[in-house]
Amino acid sequence: MKELIEDRRYCASSYLMYRTIIDDNKTFSNKYSRNTHEIPENRIKIHSSDELHIALQTQVEKLVATGKKVALCLSGGIDSGILARFLPKGTIAYTFKCVVPGQEVTDETPGAAKYAKECGLDHRIVEIYWEDFENYTPTLLKHKGMPFHSIEVQMYKAGLQAKKDGVDVLIYGESADLNYGGLSILLSQDWTVGQFVDRYAYVKPYAALKESDLVLDPIHQCEQNGYIDVHKFNTHPFMKEALNSYYNACETANIEYFLPYSNTVLDVPLDLKRIRNGENKYLIREIFTKLYPGFEIPPKTPMPRPMDEWFSNWQGPTRPEFWPHCTDPMSGDQRWLVWCLERYLNLLDEA
Repeated sequence: MKELIEDRRYCASSYLMYRTIIDDNKTFSNKYSRNTHEIPENRIKIHSSDELHIALQTQVEKLVATGKKVALCLSGGIDSGILARFLPKGTIAYTFKCVVPGQEVTDETPGAAKYAKECGLDHRIVEIYWEDFENYTPTLLKHKGMPFHSIEVQMYKAGLQAKKDGVDVLIYGESADLNYGGLSILLSQDWTVGQFVDRYAYVKPYAALKESDLVLDPIHQCEQNGYIDVHKFNTHPFMKEALNSYYNACETANIEYFLPYSNTVLDVPLDLKRIRNGENKYLIREIFTKLYPGFEIPPKTPMPRPMDEWFSNWQGPTRPEFWPHCTDPMSGDQRWLVWCLERYLNLLDEA
């Protein structure tokens, strides 16, 4: 493996903006090797909901036929709910439940339980606590060779539990949103370059770091006459970052993973009019309606992680690279990025 260019300033800035290091030739430090993968090649081309239905069902049934023990990570949404329909009765289905003592937070287990009951799956809950983030973060940092997305802790813990349960492969519904128009807010309008940078960047590097870069390469690659091709952005730099969160969590837990949606690609233009009229993920909605007649399509919610509650009393970073009080106006998700970045920098500085 070639040695990469060490550039902490660039890498810290890129991570804060995109949750990943955009330039594959750069790294925080060669102390830990960067562990990332590309988007799958030779994906199944999709032109209709019927084609997507067949592609997903065929992939899942082929995996089951190998004889490996599979399990599904089942949320309360429609993407993993569709995959649940293709699994044999009795298959384990895990749902994450974040726990904040004394507070009610988003809970997907009731919605997931409906799918599990309908499909005859063995529904199990993986409870997630803040202590898991403290305990598992160093291991995930070292394996990935960079700071990471907060969902990786949950997936890592699920992977560890699945290994204990004798599971060989975990199935996730990842990439449905990115491939098929699920991110309706990003797709809600035509964004100029400046508007999109302001809307998309998770944390502006200069708001947290005393020395920073504005990393615009992925924006430039998706620019057309001053506007951003959002679907291209979602299915290239965004998708690569998202997939690598799943790869890292599962590989660190030493369990196989399978993401059927990521092995497909929409081969016709995305119908922005339908999405902007309130019909996001219209192909997937059509499949869900066929598989679950009478079920109401639930609103889209991200993988639950109560960062606002967990970071409510955090005073912010103390390393000299960061501005004092930089996290005071930030959301919990933004504070996570700064916290995780500081943890990685501390790790690199350890003897």
